[in-house]
Amino acid sequence: MFKRKHLLGIRELEREEIEAILESASSMKEVLTREIKKVPTLRGKTVANLFFEPSTRTRTSFEIAAKRLSADVVNFSSAGSSISKGETLKDTVLNIEAMVVDAIVVRHKSEGVPWYIATFSKASVINAGDGKNEHPTQALLDTFTILEKKGRVEGLNVAIVGDIAHSRVARSNIWALKKLGANPIVVGPPTMIPPYIDALEVEQAGSIDEVIEDANVIMMLRIQKERMKSPLFPSIREYSRLFGLNAKRLERAKPDVIVMHPGPVNWGVELSPDVMDFPNNVILNQVTNGVAVRMAVLYLLLGA
Repeated sequence: MFKRKHLLGIRELEREEIEAILESASSMKEVLTREIKKVPTLRGKTVANLFFEPSTRTRTSFEIAAKRLSADVVNFSSAGSSISKGETLKDTVLNIEAMVVDAIVVRHKSEGVPWYIATFSKASVINAGDGKNEHPTQALLDTFTILEKKGRVEGLNVAIVGDIAHSRVARSNIWALKKLGANPIVVGPPTMIPPYIDALEVEQAGSIDEVIEDANVIMMLRIQKERMKSPLFPSIREYSRLFGLNAKRLERAKPDVIVMHPGPVNWGVELSPDVMDFPNNVILNQVTNGVAVRMAVLYLLLGA
């Protein structure tokens, strides 16, 4: 069972806790297939979405997930708030909490903010992405999608391709995949492979061609230019040549390989537009599963 008050990261979770979330997500996904896509599980609860960084999929899916469970939702954006007047993060959180909220979903550009909020908040805190550190619900929806499409996670070769150094998605996925018995392989320019990869004993490759034939799952990542202080590769064209995925490359892959991407996609950079029509492109499945997984997380924290 999942008995935590907060969901701050994948690193601290046991395998059994991850499996409990995935099992609950399976039940929640069934709700999304009903004509009336709503259950009264969290009626009377209030979820506050505090997003200090731009977001489309994560923010929207958390809002939909809460509403599917009949919770009330408050959306907060730092733009136009009292943050611009000098109010501290702690004061902002305490004031929102004083309005009697049960869960705080937070995304912030700085690493560790969800952990900091959890030290004083009476509400359950869910990390929706903190800097380049973690994005636990993305890793959970990714592993849920792999489990759904492949029937298992254990023993699979999962190639994680792209900007590993700046990706909180990569970090959370590596921990989740290793805990569930998969074999993550990171692929990217040496300048984009962070030192922690060696400590985790994760296999590395210098181009997508080195891994494409053996991969069961190919997880592409966006180049995060907004987090780079200086260029880390010669050109977009050179990057795409070595690390981009296209239909021609996929001809060499396993027939049942699945292609994933956390979004947003830079079409023509990490993914060629012809991959959009690839039968085993599961990017939109990930988006759907994001709602189910976030429903499961809210249920386990607030209603179970």
